[in-house]
Amino acid sequence: MFRSAPVTRNLEAALRDVRSAHPGVRAEAVRDLALQEDAARARVLAALEPVLRDDRDASVRAAAAIALADLKGVEALPTLLLAVEDADAHVRQMAVTALGEIGDARATGRLRRALDDERPEIRFQAVIAFPRVCAHRGEAVDALVRATRDDDPLVCHIALRMAEELAASDDGDSDGDQRAAGEEGASPVAPALMERARALLAHRSPLVQSTAAILLTRAGDEAGHAVVLAVATGALRGADREDEAAALELCGELGLDAARPALERRAFGGLLGVGRDPLHWHARVALARMGHARAAREILQDIGGRDRHRCTLAVAAAGRARLAAARDLIAALRGEDRRADQNAVEEALAALGSGGGGGRGSPALPA
Repeated sequence: MFRSAPVTRNLEAALRDVRSAHPGVRAEAVRDLALQEDAARARVLAALEPVLRDDRDASVRAAAAIALADLKGVEALPTLLLAVEDADAHVRQMAVTALGEIGDARATGRLRRALDDERPEIRFQAVIAFPRVCAHRGEAVDALVRATRDDDPLVCHIALRMAEELAASDDGDSDGDQRAAGEEGASPVAPALMERARALLAHRSPLVQSTAAILLTRAGDEAGHAVVLAVATGALRGADREDEAAALELCGELGLDAARPALERRAFGGLLGVGRDPLHWHARVALARMGHARAAREILQDIGGRDRHRCTLAVAAAGRARLAAARDLIAALRGEDRRADQNAVEEALAALGSGGGGGRGSPALPA
């Protein structure tokens, strides 16, 4: 039978049900409380803190930590710091996640200890959270370098991802860092992390190899090109889907002609598009960036089409491919929200040099 979607509790109902005898009801009420911030933030936080601290069910305590992360509940920082020592590993993991989302430097010491937790899932979250709260860039870099030596490939992988995030948040005053070749204003990656990324190109895990190659290539280091090409062509399998999509587009940015046959296969599939790759939009962007006529033509056709979703994806693709021929078509979509997402329109026009605000939240290409 079909069931209607559950109705979100209002504030009073959520405050009532958070004291229910049933753990499932309490967890649902916690999630609904997080949606009531605008109505009464103080009351919501006052209800969530004792749940995180005292609820007898670990799944409910974990839900409270997630809710506090969503609320960026800095007011609950002392309770979250205590929750990092919770008896349940999942609660500890969610508390670490919340501390990273809040980004308060007072959590530095507790997260520093979490970096050495015996459970890899805790270390994984701590690697994400620590650079976001640590006030000293050098210490954050050191933590990420150590994490790239973790026995768990996922922890190593996320450390490389966080190296990029740390570089993007840097103010450019770090000692000895290099900006990406050919990209004005590109963020520097710490030399120690660049060195580790080069070493990790030979890691046993394709997940780590590919992430290291993406980091290096985006930073202007050619050492990662061979692995990027291998990911794009399928010679190296096991990359994270996001890294695989990045590898495809980097082939276009770099003009790697050796990738062209694989990009065409992934962009267009077989006869009548049968077997088209899930990342075909990214392959199409790469080809258009390389001056591929069919890829550019299909992007332009979709911009002029009637399907809003496809039009929005094509607008985003045109911007990322720097497809100058799309500029006027995209400009004509300004104010036409029924035809295309306006954030995507402004972001594409900014990329194509036609002004615009580079709006936030524009749809990503499917990956």
